[in-house]
Amino acid sequence: MKETSLKLKKVERKLKILQVALILGLFATNVYAADDPLTVVNNLSNFIFGLIRAIGMIILGFGIVQIGLSLKSHDPSQRANGFLTFAGGLVITFAKEILNLITG
Repeated sequence: MKETSLKLKKVERKLKILQVALILGLFATNVYAADDPLTVVNNLSNFIFGLIRAIGMIILGFGIVQIGLSLKSHDPSQRANGFLTFAGGLVITFAKEILNLITG
Protein backbone atom coordinates (compact mmCIF):
# COMPACT_ATOMS: atom_id res chain seq x y z
CA MET A 1 0.00 0.00 0.00
CA LYS A 2 2.78 2.45 0.93
CA GLU A 3 4.76 1.49 -2.12
CA THR A 4 1.86 2.33 -4.44
CA SER A 5 1.35 5.63 -2.65
CA LEU A 6 5.00 6.55 -3.07
CA LYS A 7 4.92 5.67 -6.77
CA LEU A 8 1.83 7.82 -7.25
CA LYS A 9 3.50 10.76 -5.52
CA LYS A 10 6.56 10.41 -7.76
CA VAL A 11 4.38 10.28 -10.85
CA GLU A 12 2.41 13.33 -9.67
CA ARG A 13 5.64 15.22 -9.02
CA LYS A 14 6.94 14.39 -12.50
CA LEU A 15 3.63 15.48 -14.05
CA LYS A 16 3.74 18.78 -12.19
CA ILE A 17 7.30 19.41 -13.39
CA LEU A 18 6.20 18.58 -16.93
CA GLN A 19 3.24 20.96 -16.64
CA VAL A 20 5.46 23.81 -15.45
CA ALA A 21 7.94 23.15 -18.26
CA LEU A 22 5.14 23.13 -20.85
CA ILE A 23 3.64 26.34 -19.51
CA LEU A 24 7.01 28.09 -19.54
CA GLY A 25 7.72 26.80 -23.02
CA LEU A 26 4.36 27.67 -24.52
CA PHE A 27 4.14 31.18 -23.12
CA ALA A 28 7.75 32.15 -23.80
CA THR A 29 8.18 35.23 -25.94
CA ASN A 30 11.21 36.56 -27.75
CA VAL A 31 12.84 39.64 -26.31
CA TYR A 32 14.70 41.83 -28.75
CA ALA A 33 17.28 44.33 -27.60
CA ALA A 34 17.08 47.83 -28.98
CA ASP A 35 19.93 50.23 -29.60
CA ASP A 36 17.94 53.28 -28.58
CA PRO A 37 17.25 53.57 -24.82
CA LEU A 38 14.05 55.51 -25.54
CA THR A 39 12.72 52.53 -27.49
CA VAL A 40 13.39 50.29 -24.51
CA VAL A 41 11.52 52.66 -22.19
CA ASN A 42 8.59 52.88 -24.64
CA ASN A 43 8.44 49.08 -24.93
CA LEU A 44 8.42 48.76 -21.13
CA SER A 45 5.73 51.43 -20.91
CA ASN A 46 3.58 49.62 -23.46
CA PHE A 47 4.02 46.33 -21.58
CA ILE A 48 3.07 47.87 -18.23
CA PHE A 49 0.05 49.66 -19.69
CA GLY A 50 -0.99 46.37 -21.30
CA LEU A 51 -0.96 44.72 -17.86
CA ILE A 52 -2.90 47.64 -16.39
CA ARG A 53 -5.46 47.36 -19.21
CA ALA A 54 -5.90 43.63 -18.50
CA ILE A 55 -6.47 44.30 -14.80
CA GLY A 56 -8.93 47.07 -15.70
CA MET A 57 -10.91 44.72 -17.92
CA ILE A 58 -11.12 42.17 -15.12
CA ILE A 59 -12.40 44.85 -12.73
CA LEU A 60 -14.80 46.07 -15.43
CA GLY A 61 -16.23 42.57 -15.83
CA PHE A 62 -16.56 42.18 -12.08
CA GLY A 63 -18.46 45.49 -11.93
CA ILE A 64 -20.87 44.29 -14.62
CA VAL A 65 -21.47 41.08 -12.66
CA GLN A 66 -22.11 43.08 -9.49
CA ILE A 67 -24.61 45.32 -11.27
CA GLY A 68 -26.41 42.30 -12.70
CA LEU A 69 -26.59 40.57 -9.33
CA SER A 70 -27.85 43.73 -7.65
CA LEU A 71 -30.62 44.12 -10.23
CA LYS A 72 -31.69 40.55 -9.55
CA SER A 73 -31.61 40.90 -5.75
CA HIS A 74 -32.88 44.53 -5.66
CA ASP A 75 -29.98 45.58 -3.40
CA PRO A 76 -29.25 49.32 -3.80
CA SER A 77 -25.93 49.28 -1.94
CA GLN A 78 -24.63 46.45 -4.10
CA ARG A 79 -25.85 48.34 -7.17
CA ALA A 80 -23.92 51.44 -6.07
CA ASN A 81 -20.79 49.35 -5.48
CA GLY A 82 -21.27 47.72 -8.87
CA PHE A 83 -21.46 51.07 -10.66
CA LEU A 84 -18.41 52.34 -8.75
CA THR A 85 -16.48 49.18 -9.66
CA PHE A 86 -17.60 49.52 -13.28
CA ALA A 87 -16.50 53.17 -13.41
CA GLY A 88 -13.17 52.34 -11.79
CA GLY A 89 -12.64 49.53 -14.28
CA LEU A 90 -13.32 51.94 -17.16
CA VAL A 91 -10.80 54.44 -15.80
CA ILE A 92 -8.16 51.75 -15.28
CA THR A 93 -8.80 50.16 -18.69
CA PHE A 94 -8.39 53.45 -20.53
CA ALA A 95 -5.66 54.90 -18.28
CA LYS A 96 -3.13 55.26 -21.09
CA GLU A 97 -5.60 57.10 -23.33
CA ILE A 98 -6.64 59.35 -20.44
CA LEU A 99 -3.01 60.21 -19.69
CA ASN A 100 -2.37 60.92 -23.37
CA LEU A 101 -5.37 63.28 -23.43
CA ILE A 102 -4.16 65.08 -20.30
CA THR A 103 -0.55 65.44 -21.42
CA GLY A 104 -1.45 66.30 -25.00
